[in-house]
Amino acid sequence: MPQKTLMLGNHAVARGLYESGVTVVSSYPGTPSTEITAAAAKYKGEIHAEWAPNEKVAAETAIGASIAGARAFTGMKHVGFNVAADPFFTASYTGVTGGLVAAIADDPGMHSSQNEQDSRNYAIAAKLPMLEPSDSRECLEFTKAAYALSEEYDVPVLLRLTTRISHSQGVVEEGERARRELPDYQKNAAKYVMMPGFAKLRRVEVLERERRLREYAETTPLNSEEDGCPEMGVITSGAAYQYAKEALGDKAGYLKLGLINPLPTELIRRFAAKYKKVYVIEELDPIIERHCKALGVGVIGKELFPEIGEFSQSLIAEKILGETVESRAFPEAVPSRPPVLCAGCSHRGVFYVLGKLGVMVNGDIGCYTLGATPPLSAMDTTVCMGASVSGLHGFNKGRAGGYESKAVAVIGDSTFMHSGITGLINIAYNQSNSLVIILDNTITGMTGHQNTPANGLDIYGEPAPAVNLEELVKSVGIKRVTVIDPYDLAETELVVKQELEVKEPSVIITRRPCALLKNYQKKPPVSVIPERCAGCKACMKIGCPAISVSGGKAAVNRTLCVGCGVCGQLCKFNAFAEGE
Repeated sequence: MPQKTLMLGNHAVARGLYESGVTVVSSYPGTPSTEITAAAAKYKGEIHAEWAPNEKVAAETAIGASIAGARAFTGMKHVGFNVAADPFFTASYTGVTGGLVAAIADDPGMHSSQNEQDSRNYAIAAKLPMLEPSDSRECLEFTKAAYALSEEYDVPVLLRLTTRISHSQGVVEEGERARRELPDYQKNAAKYVMMPGFAKLRRVEVLERERRLREYAETTPLNSEEDGCPEMGVITSGAAYQYAKEALGDKAGYLKLGLINPLPTELIRRFAAKYKKVYVIEELDPIIERHCKALGVGVIGKELFPEIGEFSQSLIAEKILGETVESRAFPEAVPSRPPVLCAGCSHRGVFYVLGKLGVMVNGDIGCYTLGATPPLSAMDTTVCMGASVSGLHGFNKGRAGGYESKAVAVIGDSTFMHSGITGLINIAYNQSNSLVIILDNTITGMTGHQNTPANGLDIYGEPAPAVNLEELVKSVGIKRVTVIDPYDLAETELVVKQELEVKEPSVIITRRPCALLKNYQKKPPVSVIPERCAGCKACMKIGCPAISVSGGKAAVNRTLCVGCGVCGQLCKFNAFAEGE
């Protein structure tokens, strides 16, 4: 008897990979997609799972496995697909041997992202079919359907998730794993060598495939219709379908689109003809709405609904029904709790020093991006993975060398592996006097402690060759490399000042494990000696959540404190005592 289980959407996708007979999974962690690959790794022995250095490498690994005849998968967040787009645009031409699926997790509302792009645009541009599940059950079913579609139509298939679908739970019915025989490898240069002569012929195949997929879109059960009151019809997909159903109930009929590229035409026309008013409810860009209006179907969409943020049941009820949800205010003001670097974070001391020195800081993507927030306020830019290093080079060139002693780049060890090394090669090769600080906390911290090529452990936590950051940096032409302990504020300040004054490129590696690692050896929490505390609040300048002021005196939350001792280095009155 099939087993029913409550699963996160991401875990359901992983279960779909298992049941589809997938054997190769390669990804780079990125919220909200990370749990897919972490969960797939639990099927060790039947699925080879791995963390790749970046999304492009992960995509190319999956494409290679597909060419070998295996069913393969790669997962990433929406900005990760920017990195993987190059191979996927060409894989659209080559097609597949074994089924190939890429999950792209969009982040409406930007819960953990630097932008709010809509990945459906990639599906259209690359001429790739895209499926969008609306709950955990469909996450599993659509994953399996994606592999069947991939092999039937000789095409990579994109699976679009959003934060709400990835991280909400639903009931899933588990099935058996498909058993597939790996086909004999057949050399086929005309299909897989995309030089112009072959690519021109494959372009014809792509357009013919797209025509057949448009026909498929009219009849596929991935698109489903629910009849309702003839006054109102709703065309929607994904999480927005759930919001609409809860807000409108049986007051509307629904066309839920599971295949969101290519979109059907006659199906939409027939559905719209049944209703007096038709609403298109979709988060982010008006993809479905534009398609409907191009067909001459009158719909109400973005003139009513925003193009920014997540939707909700209350938003839809308000916009369509004019109903507002009553809310109660707290009887007193509740202080906000903005994101903050964790107690004992190894990055805190670095940003304190950089802020004290008043340097321009080119930032990057990671939990250390929080170095931009008060009271540290020590970051000037954050663009994308690896941009801190390349951006510093451009900044220094743009200032014609006049700012070299007052500007740095900061980048985490995992981000440096992802895309920082190429920027550092550019610094060395094109000779800018730039200081890069690699914040090495031995883990990918922001997405939940995934291992990296630099920490000597693979996705299973087993030993793997570790990249030596010092030797790697030296190998690209950087002669000055210094490793320091970021808990030591005096040393950190001394070395940063020293390296800013030199007349050549240099790298500082600040090395201290993330304080949240399970095997991190915490010291006993510090305590405050009240009679020594002058209430000057100097210790508050580092923004540690373990430190507060009570009754005019500093206080330490001993549950949060990891005994890093950074606070004591700021106190002129020796009011902080180490140990019990």
